[in-house]
Amino acid sequence: MHNPRHAYVPPPRDGVGASCVVLPSHGVGSMLDFLAQRLQVVSRTEWLRRLQAGDVVDERGQTVQPDRPFESGLRVYYYRSLDDEPALPFTETVLYQDEHLVVADKPHFMPVTPSGRYLHETLLVRLKHRLGFPELSPLHRIDRDTAGLVLLSVQQHTRGAYQALFRDRQITKHYDAIAPWRADIGFPREHASRLEESAQFFRMQEVPGEPNSLTRIEVLEVAEPWARYRLSPVTGKRHQLRVHMAALGLPLRNDPFYPVVNDPPEGDYSHPLQLLARSLEFCDPVTGGMRRFETAQSLPLG
Repeated sequence: MHNPRHAYVPPPRDGVGASCVVLPSHGVGSMLDFLAQRLQVVSRTEWLRRLQAGDVVDERGQTVQPDRPFESGLRVYYYRSLDDEPALPFTETVLYQDEHLVVADKPHFMPVTPSGRYLHETLLVRLKHRLGFPELSPLHRIDRDTAGLVLLSVQQHTRGAYQALFRDRQITKHYDAIAPWRADIGFPREHASRLEESAQFFRMQEVPGEPNSLTRIEVLEVAEPWARYRLSPVTGKRHQLRVHMAALGLPLRNDPFYPVVNDPPEGDYSHPLQLLARSLEFCDPVTGGMRRFETAQSLPLG
């Protein structure tokens, strides 16, 4: 029997945390057989290379050899790698850091966490590598297409207290957005709806039913045919702001998903989504003081 509470976890490598797979209760063959079958996105040849290089370890800190027999319930750690990851020509900014928090100002086009084709070129991995905080973890997410503030936890010990701010809606978030101006729509206003995944898994849609999302919307500045809006999400559903604005007939400028999918070619950074996480404000649950952070970025209205 293994005790995961006291299991060994390998340290990050170049800012990348180790991925973990737990062997099921029943199985046969070798560790190479299991990994090649379970994680087929990596070829058997590549798994053999990683195992022989000592890049796969178990929960006891022992390297896993290719011919090692299957062992039920064992935790095995490995490092993700990508051969053709796009290099992003943008740099994140650290606006604030202490022993509990990091506040980063993320550029457009940069994912917050590793996914798909992005690993090293993500905010989390870049900051882990740059700051040397192995337990660094985002307390919330913003889209790859969205720029602006991201709050990250430095240490696991106080992470739960900061996560509760988002769970209990004790944090005030404001976004700036550029979208069409329509004089026939009254502002300020609130938009509430029920959001669920659409048939296209990467998009959300409004459906009938009890609302599970709410956004407060106001106009800051008008320069027809565009306007600058202040969007204040009360809830935090995926793509909430983008879907709500599109539902009002006010799709955000350069939105590649709403109201229709119009993804730019890979490497085209000429039309960033005009959505910016402007500010975060909350009472710090550890220090008891009020915190307010604001992005150094801005969106051109013209």
